[in-house]
Amino acid sequence: MGMMGAAGTHASAQSELDALLQNVITSSAIEGEQLNVGSVRSSLARRLGIESDERVTPRSEGLAELMLDATQQHQAPLTSERLMRWHSLLFPDSSALLSNNIRVGVLRGSEPMQVVSGRIDRPVVHFEAPPREGLEKRMDDFFYWFNSSQFDTTLDPLIRAGIAHFWFVTLHPFDDGNGRLTRAITDLALAQGENQAIRFYAMSADILNSRQEYYRILEATQCGALDLTPWLSWFLQILLHTLDQAVLRIDRVLANARFWQQHRKDGLSLEQIKVLNRLLNGDLLAEKAGTGFEGGISAAQYQAVAKVSKATATRHLSDLLEKGCLQKLPGGGRSTRYQIAR
Repeated sequence: MGMMGAAGTHASAQSELDALLQNVITSSAIEGEQLNVGSVRSSLARRLGIESDERVTPRSEGLAELMLDATQQHQAPLTSERLMRWHSLLFPDSSALLSNNIRVGVLRGSEPMQVVSGRIDRPVVHFEAPPREGLEKRMDDFFYWFNSSQFDTTLDPLIRAGIAHFWFVTLHPFDDGNGRLTRAITDLALAQGENQAIRFYAMSADILNSRQEYYRILEATQCGALDLTPWLSWFLQILLHTLDQAVLRIDRVLANARFWQQHRKDGLSLEQIKVLNRLLNGDLLAEKAGTGFEGGISAAQYQAVAKVSKATATRHLSDLLEKGCLQKLPGGGRSTRYQIAR
């Protein structure tokens, strides 16, 4: 938090937006759903007071509202009414779900809730949730524990988040959306533990990268004697890696902030600023897929990204060299490439 404060308000807001966006996108990707990144980003940006002109959809609006309610309203208790509202936000077009028998905003039906894989005629049952009978009581127990344990000074808040994650996903109270709601509850628990609404890390991204291991450790713990130690150990290792990645990202944000502080009075053109920003963010992509700019940018690539003539690109690059914004990499002629001067 201190590092982000040093980066300035704008950089902090952009970093929070990026972390929230990553969390929403990857949480859905864990379940095999690919979202419209631009639409979700726009829905989050508007709620954070950041300008965005991207089109939004009911889907992106619902996911943004759910994520921000879970994190920015972290002091509010978790209740059945709040959870049902979250579930409704996951499925804004409930009429389209009727054919799949997905009940929106209500608990699942009486049929067994199983996680299966393999052939239809030879399914492998990895997990079967507790029966529907008595589910309301089990949910009430979970709500009571979650709300009261927030103030339990003998329970480490990170352990509490891991327990909440495992408990809710094991209850599996809905026809669909259980995984995404589990991770939203985890984000809520982490925000409560930090007493901080601002999010700068996305645990769902690391869970996605370890998805098979995630399902394996859940299955092993659910099918065992409910000793949560192996699960909690895995959960904390994933969280630690997530935080390490966040620190690296914040380091880059701070480096970028220092760069612009140094060059704020250089009188750069809009085209120069555009190229420098994308080089600083490390997301420059060539016109054709698979040809990135990891090894610096050439004059031709500058021309394509900035949408300027060859002569203007050459002049811009010379100016950026003179002002110390860029430096030449070894090589010459047409192979000359440039990178950010640190």
